[in-house]
Amino acid sequence: MDTTAVSTDTEGKTWGGGNKPLGASYGKLMMWFFIVSDALTFSGFLVAYGFSRFKFIDSWPIADEVFTHVPFFHGNYPMIYVAFMTFVLIMSSVTMVLAVDAGHHMKKNKVIWYMFLTIIGGAIFVGSQAWEWATFIKGDYSAVQTNGGNIIQFGEYVDVDGEQKFKRVAVADFTIASASERIRHESENGIWYSDEKALPEFTVDDVVKGLQANSNIVARTQIINAEGEKTVMSRAESIDMIKNNGKQVVSGANLVINEYGTNLFADFFFFITGFHGFHVFSGVVINIIIFFNVILGTYERRGSYEMVEKVGLYWHFVDLVWVFVFTFFYLV
Repeated sequence: MDTTAVSTDTEGKTWGGGNKPLGASYGKLMMWFFIVSDALTFSGFLVAYGFSRFKFIDSWPIADEVFTHVPFFHGNYPMIYVAFMTFVLIMSSVTMVLAVDAGHHMKKNKVIWYMFLTIIGGAIFVGSQAWEWATFIKGDYSAVQTNGGNIIQFGEYVDVDGEQKFKRVAVADFTIASASERIRHESENGIWYSDEKALPEFTVDDVVKGLQANSNIVARTQIINAEGEKTVMSRAESIDMIKNNGKQVVSGANLVINEYGTNLFADFFFFITGFHGFHVFSGVVINIIIFFNVILGTYERRGSYEMVEKVGLYWHFVDLVWVFVFTFFYLV
């Protein structure tokens, strides 16, 4: 038997022959190349996040205490809105599958309808992520950073079903504001090339006075104890820690410092969720372009809705990445 002929025949069956390896068009194959390369990029980010979290495992912020907000509702709703965002994105992936299937059957109206639902789902997710960023940046409670860089939060013990539980209290709720006026240094009235950062609402001395005046308020460190909760200090320890080691009052989060704990937490949050959000926003824009092409009958005239399938591959990839981001960042 001619081994060359057998090899050629096997190769032909494997690749599908000609200029369509594995039976895929050039455009679809390039989309797969992009997805693989982008998957490696996201994997690198998540691995870096994992290493950093492991390094600071005893002081990493607890997600259930950070992501507790729901638009238009006041209260503590851990992970509820993030779960809603995840559900919406996954459902948009379902509608994209239906759009691709309708395209295979050349059903233009169904493609239009399902792509419209996909775009709405993506827009809701992007808008929700923007709201979550704004809430994360603003913060709710504020905290005090010590000279060593640790974050000290405040709260009080309340009775919950006969058991004493620590409940967060905002710095503004117990702090006694100083009567003296603090002036922020600006370049026009001092060193011309240097501006001082925006002044916090309260000083460390204000917080100390508030602690001394409110016997129910105690402080807790960012160190997580054996019970998986942050270590709460006694009244005396709380006052001593803020009075002798307090550096500044911190509100919300930025790339330098945050009220939630370890600085890297906010850095990774902004970078990883921002990078993914950019992908979702790009996907929404691309879907809108394809959506109008479908309405105009572009793919009907071509006799193929492969472009819908290619953008569908990208959309499924974005959804899959969010499942990993959601698991690593919010659940684990």
